Amino acid sequence: MQRVYRQRVSMKNPVHCLALGFGSGLIPFMPGTFGSLAAIPLLLAASSLSPTGFLLCTVLISVTGIYFCGKTAHDMQVHDHGSIVWDEIAGMFVTFLMLPLTVPYLVAGFVLFRIFDILKPWPIGIIDKRLHGGTGIMLDDILAGAMVCGSLHLISMLWPAWLLW
Repeated sequence: MQRVYRQRVSMKNPVHCLALGFGSGLIPFMPGTFGSLAAIPLLLAASSLSPTGFLLCTVLISVTGIYFCGKTAHDMQVHDHGSIVWDEIAGMFVTFLMLPLTVPYLVAGFVLFRIFDILKPWPIGIIDKRLHGGTGIMLDDILAGAMVCGSLHLISMLWPAWLLW
């Protein structure tokens, strides 16, 4: 069955390539985790931007992702197929808004983002079930990223030494 979906997408199509996280979403197990990992080199490349530049980059990734994910899901004829991971990339960018991209933050942010994305605590689960199309695919991961971002900011205020190891 997986082969049928793959026949409907092409890595030569730039929209599909981006939605599939440059191919990371095609890994047959834990595609969301590999999509989140694919975000790390992009995050490191964007780390040289000013805070405003990083925010604008995050907004651009998120807004264009609505189209990329929606179009690819339509072409695959499956809503939010696991191989569509641009939403994880956008969620990781949201996770690190106004945070340093140091190893402790990257590890904590990655682990927390995967937990929030998998468990889908309220209201993420509701959004995941009720919204469809590109917006639905993107919004639950953007919200998960926002919740992790808030959590990391809170941790850094309450226990600043914890993220300095």
